Amino acid sequence: MATAKPLYQRLSKNITAYPPEEAREMAFMLLDHYFGLRKTDVLTDKPLPPNRTEPDWFKILERLNRQEPIQHVIGTTIFCGLEFEVSPDVLIPRPETEDLVRLIMHDFSDRNDDVPIVDIGTGSGCIAITLARFLPQSVVTGWDVSDKALTLARHNAQNLNADVTFEIKDILRVQTDFSGKFDCVVSNPPYVTRSEAVDMNRNVLAYEPDLALFVEDNDPLVFYKAVADFCVRHLTKDGACYVEINERFGDDTRQVFADRGFTNIQVYKDIHGKDRSIRATF
Repeated sequence: MATAKPLYQRLSKNITAYPPEEAREMAFMLLDHYFGLRKTDVLTDKPLPPNRTEPDWFKILERLNRQEPIQHVIGTTIFCGLEFEVSPDVLIPRPETEDLVRLIMHDFSDRNDDVPIVDIGTGSGCIAITLARFLPQSVVTGWDVSDKALTLARHNAQNLNADVTFEIKDILRVQTDFSGKFDCVVSNPPYVTRSEAVDMNRNVLAYEPDLALFVEDNDPLVFYKAVADFCVRHLTKDGACYVEINERFGDDTRQVFADRGFTNIQVYKDIHGKDRSIRATF
């Protein structure tokens, strides 16, 4: 009877493009995705499902060793406990963004009335959908400039039974006659400068969309200025804006909001102690 541990060992040994610890984690992810085996199942060497359909391990290993993200190889990733489909048309959701979502859920958990929320640059829809699922009082809209991203976001919302309205909209060109008001504006906009690309890994540069990653070095805060300007016109008096930020520009991003009249601006650090998000209110 075939068991999990020998296959796990074979997979982790043959994922050669990454350090051994990362290769082992990828092997766990593969066995979970294809056979539903958790890490404890593998470590206790449980039998492989007898009626399993064996994937093409050679092709999977080949893709991983080209440094294609494992999330693209298996087609999904977990964000806040929910499984999202991903593709090269959207950023792969990161753990740091989960912290931003948890902050919003904490801040609005006691509200009994409707909470209108807009997620600017929604991508896979991970922020918008998670908020719609876990904040029942939320009324969520997701915006993006990419038709392909919105198609995937709508698919994720349908799969996860989340009520979100997705619209194609560019925050840099929001119509002046737009009159909506929101209690929560959230955005994880492009914030990596072009000059930082030299320090980035191939699995990001070659497989994730430039449009969602990069800003020009001569105006790295362009999206934060646009989001803050939008909030001046469309954030309710007691509302809050939440943004994920580039660790290099924590103070500068804070100043963007201060210049536009925000009086309570908090910068939050990630688990590595780096500036990672901002919450701003008037």
